[in-house]
Amino acid sequence: MESKRILLVEDDELDVMSVRRSLGKLGMPYELYTAFNGVEALDILRGNGEKAAMKQLPDVVLLDLNMPRMNGLEFLSAMRGEDRLKDIRVVVMTTSGEKWDRDATDRLGVSGYLIKPMGYGSGYNRTDSMEHFVRFHLRNILE
Repeated sequence: MESKRILLVEDDELDVMSVRRSLGKLGMPYELYTAFNGVEALDILRGNGEKAAMKQLPDVVLLDLNMPRMNGLEFLSAMRGEDRLKDIRVVVMTTSGEKWDRDATDRLGVSGYLIKPMGYGSGYNRTDSMEHFVRFHLRNILE
């Protein structure tokens, strides 16, 4: 099975660790790239900057909205404006439950919208856990 490529755009190191831990339980090969804001993420996707560029575009972007330098909505808008990047699937993982943010991301064509904090603790059985999201939702997106 070919490795799936995931770009995680997240400025909270604890959330990065939780996603990494949950992905480890996915049971499929993956490559995880991380960016701490939209500027870094665009650099990775475009092959610019100090961080290692992805050899191929990601299968999915996991995107936080509230970040410094370039927030998630600005990043998503820039990404959708580039022919090479516009069709990449994006799942938003954010603390914002605001209708405005949901509407804005819907207009920009996201594949999903999850509100944090999700339960990062134990449990495939908890529907609000990161493990549940990875096991049931992210797996479907990647397959």
